[in-house]
Amino acid sequence: MTKNLLLEIGLEEIPAHIVAPSRLQLVERMKQFLDENRLSYGEILPFSTPRRLAVIIKDLSEKQVDIEESAKGPAKKIALDAQGNWSKAAMGFVRGQKLMVEDIYFKEINGIEYVHVDKFIEGLPTKTILTDLDKVITSMTFPVSMNWANHHFNYIRPIHWITAMLDDEIIPFTVLDIETSNTSRGHRFLGKDVTFETALDYEQVLEKVFVIADSDKRQHMIVSQVDAIAKEHDWAVSIVPNLLEEINNLVEYPTAFYGKYNPAYLEIPEEILITSMRDHQRYVDVADHTGNLLPYFISVRNGNAEFIDNVVRGNEKVLTARLEDALFFYKEDKKLSIDTCVEQLKQVTFHEKIGSVYEKMQRVRSFARTIGKTVGLTNEEQVSLDRAAEIYKFDLVTNVVGEFPELQGVMGEKYALLQGETPAVATAIREHYLPISSDGDLPKSSIGAVLALADKLESMMSFFAIGKVPTGSNDPFALRRQAYGLVRIVTNENWFFPMNTLRKDILNTLSSDSNSLLSGYEKSSSELVGFIKARLQQFMRNEKIRYDIIEATLNSDQENLVDMLKAGRELEKQIAEQSFKPTIESLTRVLNLTKKNKEKIDLVNQKVDKTLFETDSEINLANQIEKINAVFGTLETEEKFKELKSLQPHIDAFFGENMVMTDNEAVRNNRLSLLSQIALLTLSFASIDKLVVK
Repeated sequence: MTKNLLLEIGLEEIPAHIVAPSRLQLVERMKQFLDENRLSYGEILPFSTPRRLAVIIKDLSEKQVDIEESAKGPAKKIALDAQGNWSKAAMGFVRGQKLMVEDIYFKEINGIEYVHVDKFIEGLPTKTILTDLDKVITSMTFPVSMNWANHHFNYIRPIHWITAMLDDEIIPFTVLDIETSNTSRGHRFLGKDVTFETALDYEQVLEKVFVIADSDKRQHMIVSQVDAIAKEHDWAVSIVPNLLEEINNLVEYPTAFYGKYNPAYLEIPEEILITSMRDHQRYVDVADHTGNLLPYFISVRNGNAEFIDNVVRGNEKVLTARLEDALFFYKEDKKLSIDTCVEQLKQVTFHEKIGSVYEKMQRVRSFARTIGKTVGLTNEEQVSLDRAAEIYKFDLVTNVVGEFPELQGVMGEKYALLQGETPAVATAIREHYLPISSDGDLPKSSIGAVLALADKLESMMSFFAIGKVPTGSNDPFALRRQAYGLVRIVTNENWFFPMNTLRKDILNTLSSDSNSLLSGYEKSSSELVGFIKARLQQFMRNEKIRYDIIEATLNSDQENLVDMLKAGRELEKQIAEQSFKPTIESLTRVLNLTKKNKEKIDLVNQKVDKTLFETDSEINLANQIEKINAVFGTLETEEKFKELKSLQPHIDAFFGENMVMTDNEAVRNNRLSLLSQIALLTLSFASIDKLVVK
C-alpha cells in the first residue's frame, strides 16, 4: 500500500524572481533524497507562493526497497592459510558484512577464485527515513540569502513553519527551532492558520483561506481575469511572459482590476509609459486594436475584491506621480542639445583607470572606422557610423535616462531623431547596446552592428589592459556577456573578423590620448583573443558541436571567427561519412611528423626541390598539393575540406613507398618540407590532430 507525502516550507516573502527556480529546485532535491534512500514514488506535485515552497509526493512506497547482493572479498589464497583455516582477512571481511564464515562461497573471476557472500538488507519503513527530510530543506541554495535572530544558518528568507505529513501522520523533525506540524498559514491578511487532516487536503484547505498554492492555477486565474477586463472594454492586452511570472509570484490570491491615468501623459514616448507601468509598477499596459496606447492599466491585487475601489485609487495616484515626473523630465530633456550632452560626458567617469565616457567614445569611434572598413560598409554607411560613434552615449546625461536607466539607447534614438539626426544614426545609437542578454535580440542594421562590436571590443580591451579580467564567476563588468554578444553579431552577419589583425589595425588608429592604455593593450592581446575564443567555444557547444571538433577549430591557424565556426560545422557534418576516419588519420600523421621535426628545419620557408624526388608517390603528392594551394584561399569551407580529403590516398601512397627520415639529409629535409605544406593547409582549416576518430 502506498502513501502520500506533503512537505511545505513556510517563509517570509521571497523575491518574485527567485520563487519559480526555488520551486523547481525543491522538486529536484526531493527526487534526489528519495532516489538515494531507495524509496519508489509516483507523481511529484510542486507548489509555491511568495510565502511558501511545497511538494506533494504521490504513491510513495511504505518502505525502502530491499537489497539482495553479492559482496566480493579477498582471493581464496589469502582467505585460507596453509592448513585450510580461515585467515584474519576472511574473518574480517565477513564481520564487516555482518555475516559468518559459514556464509562464504568461492567464485572464479578471470581465473582466480575469490571469497563471496550473499547478503540481504531489509528496507527501513518510509516514515523512519523521512525524519531526515530536514536535509532536503537545508541543502537548498539561493542566489541571495540571509540569517536571522541568533542563528548562523543562511536561507533565502526566515523560516516560520514547516508542514510535513505522511498521509495523516506528522513526520517529526526540526530545522533550527522550527518543529514540523500538520498546520500551515493562510493569506497574510485574509486567512488564518489551518490544519490538514491528510497530506492530500493541502491545496483545497489553503484555497479556503485565500491561498492558491498551485502556481499554474494562479497564473491561469490572472490571465483569465485580465482577458475578461480587456474583453469587457474592447482593449488589446498582451502580458509579456516575464511580467506575468513576476505578478504571479507576488500574490497568493489574485484579483485583477483596472485603473486610468490622464490622457495628457500620452504625450510621453510610449517606451517611458510602458517602462513606468511594467517595470516599476508591475502593471499591464492597455492599447487599442491598432496598437496605440490607451490611458488605462490593469494590475493584480494580492487579495479578494473587497474595497477594490480604494485599491484602484491608490494605484492611480502612484502611477500619476511617476508619470508626472517622467513628463517633466522629458520636457526638460527636449531643451538640451546633443552637443551639450556630449560635452557633459567629459565629466562622467567610465572607470577611474580607463577615463571618462567621452574618452571611451573617442576610442570607439576609431574602433568603428576600422571595423566598418574591414566588414565592408559602404562610404555612406561609414559616414553615418562615424556620426553615431561621435555621439552615441549622449543620452546618459539626460533626465529620463537618469530616472529610467533601462531606457538608455532607447531615449538616445528618440532624442536624436527629435534633433534632426538621420534614422540610420538614431537606430545605431539604440542598437549598440544589443544584445542585452545571451539570447537577446541582435542589431538589425549594419551600422548598429558595427557600433555594437566597436563598443564591446573597446570595453574588453580596456578592462583587460588595466588587469580587470574576469575570474571564476566574478565578472563585474559583464565582459563575458559582451564577448558572447560580439561572437553572436559577427556570426549572424557572417562578417570577416580576423581578431589579431583587426586588433593591430585598430591600435594603429588610436590617438595620443590613449597612450596610457596602449602598453596594456599590447600585453593583454593574447589573453583577450583567448577570452573571445572561449565565448566562441560556448557558442559552438550550444550548437551541439562535438568537444574535440571545437578544440580542433579553435586551435587552428585561422583567426577569423566565422571561418572557425564554419569549419566546426563542416567537421560535425562529416563525422558520419566513411571517408572521415581515414582522412583524419592521414592528415594527423602528417601533422604529428612535422610538429615533431619542426625544430630541425624551417618547414615553412623551406622550398621543395622536385629534383630530389625518388618515387612517383612523391611527384603525385607534390602535384596535388600545388593544385590545392593555387585555389585553397578562395574556397568555401565545404570545398576546403573536400580538397584536404583528396590528399588522403596520395598521403597514404607516399608513406607506403617512402621513408621520410632517411639517412640522406637533403632528401629527408625535402620530404619534410613537402609534408609541411600539407600541415600548413590543414592547420589553416583546423588542428585535425585534436580529433578523436577511434
